[in-house]
Amino acid sequence: MSALNTYLDRKNSFAKLFGQRALSLQVAADRQRIADSIDADLSPENLTCDGELSRSQVQTRYRALTAAAKELKQLDPSVKFYEFA
Repeated sequence: MSALNTYLDRKNSFAKLFGQRALSLQVAADRQRIADSIDADLSPENLTCDGELSRSQVQTRYRALTAAAKELKQLDPSVKFYEFA
């Protein structure tokens, strides 16, 4: 679960900067929020940073996000994804 943990660590670091609470894999509602966040990051605009990233950077981000999504889906099959099917 290294891709998922890496993703969650990054999200929680940003949350801490803005005074928000950290997400946990132990809480079902948080797992769905993580899935929603991965979905948002997989949208074409976010994935490519509005076309600013190179193809190799986009592919690297895509692989990391889909790996995290797969790990989350294995951990909790009830989470819903829309961009990642």
